[in-house]
Amino acid sequence: MDESDVFATLREICLALPEAAEKPFGGHTAPSFRVRDKLFAMTSEDGTRLTLKAGPGVQQALVAENPERFHVPPYVGPKGWIGVALDVPQDWDELAELIEDSYRLVAPKRLTARLDTP
Repeated sequence: MDESDVFATLREICLALPEAAEKPFGGHTAPSFRVRDKLFAMTSEDGTRLTLKAGPGVQQALVAENPERFHVPPYVGPKGWIGVALDVPQDWDELAELIEDSYRLVAPKRLTARLDTP
């Protein structure tokens, strides 16, 4: 999958979440995704990394399980965020779950409740 396909898939997953919006982070031009102006997913300028918010213990478990794919990102890593290498083969179902989990950690309860209703 080339870089444009990766970003198209990421956009599709992220923008399917209630009130999610794509908005650059700071002075960067790489895609970042927010809900109510709170970041839940951001990509690196070079397009090789995705950073997501994660619950307690998730970062350590993922990095230990697959260090080729997951890493502790600079700056936000100490706060539990996880880094995902986008330049390696992806399990898109797992990545979609991680993105949804990140969204749930920052979105208002009213919006996350919409994810739980069929």
